Formats: sequence, C-alpha cells, structure tokens
Amino acid sequence: MQIAILLYDRFTALDAVGPYEVLARLPGATVVFAAERPGPVRADTGMLALTVGAALADVAHPDIVLVPGGPGQDDQMTDGAVHEWLRAADAASSWTASVCTGSLILAAAGLLAGRRATSHWLALDQLAEFGVTPVSQRVVIDGKFITAAGVSAGIDMALGLAGRIGGMELAQAIQLSIEYDPQPPYQAGSPGKAPRDLVARTRARSRQASAAG
Repeated sequence: MQIAILLYDRFTALDAVGPYEVLARLPGATVVFAAERPGPVRADTGMLALTVGAALADVAHPDIVLVPGGPGQDDQMTDGAVHEWLRAADAASSWTASVCTGSLILAAAGLLAGRRATSHWLALDQLAEFGVTPVSQRVVIDGKFITAAGVSAGIDMALGLAGRIGGMELAQAIQLSIEYDPQPPYQAGSPGKAPRDLVARTRARSRQASAAG
C-alpha cells in the first residue's frame, strides 16, 4: 500500500506528520513524501523542513493521496503540475484525503465538486466557490474522499481511515501505540467553544494576513 503525502513550500507540519504517524503503522504501508522537486521542503514556520524523496512523476499510482494545508496553499490553487498530478493520482487511488486547507487544493483541482467536505474553520466557506458543500465537522467522508478540519484533525481523520482499511481493532492499536488521548488544558479548540472575542480577533488577524499577502 503506497501512501503519497503532497508537500509544498509553507505547508503546516502537523497536517502532514500527524497522519503520517498513524498511516505509516498500517501493515504493508509505505509512505512517500512527494513534491514537484525532491529535496527539503520548508514548513510554514520556516524553522522545519521535511526531505522529499520523490518527484510527483515518481508517484503515479498511490493507493492513498493526502494533501496537507498551510499558508502555502494559496500558491497551489492555480492549475498546473500539482493539480495535474492530483487528478491522475486520484483516478488510481482508493482514498483521497486532505487536512485543513488541503481540501481547497483538492477543490481547486476539480476533485470535490458536488461533494461534502470540511476545512479549517477560517477557510470553510471558501469551499462553496468550487461547488463543494462545506460541512462544519472535524472529519467528513464522501465516497472515497475524506477531509479533515484544521491541523490536529488530521490525526482523527487518519485513525478513522486506518479503521476503514484495517478494522477497528487495528485502528485502536495504532491509537494506543501513539498514545493519542487528547486532554487539552483549555476548551478553545473550535470557534464554538472558544471565547467569542478570541474568535473575532483570530478572524481579524487572518483577514489582515490575507490582505497583506
């Protein structure tokens, strides 16, 4: 089972590494980080880089495709080599997945039209621009497409996918092995739980950053 995780400049590290830690534990799985060019690809903070061992052309028929999000998603919205690869890889995949704003890249490539999907709460409404029905849930499954909300939701998505591939017991064993037992010190992980003024400030900062970009 070949699992291809797309990387691009300024991806969010946990979007890719969280699902990797789960899916790499599937029996017989091989995870390949793929990008337009092999070599280091720097995450959004600028302080971390992952080494890509394969160009997109080297990963033609993955069983699972996974697209992370991140600020660099804005540069991946126009048709080109990445979209062409996504469409070709999706044609052969058993599952096509995304985390955070990675769903916007899938949508821009034309793969989510007419489907239900989720994304980071700050970007969720943008899915509608591509004929996608936005769903405010942590994980959304529509056919073979499985999309996760922001960043940490990628771990939930990957565990659910592991269960569908290998069964609940295997998924539970993976969850136990990585000791995924979230007990956050604060209940501010979604706009429905966080203080309203914090949500407003976060939204305002996001809009300012988009305008500056």
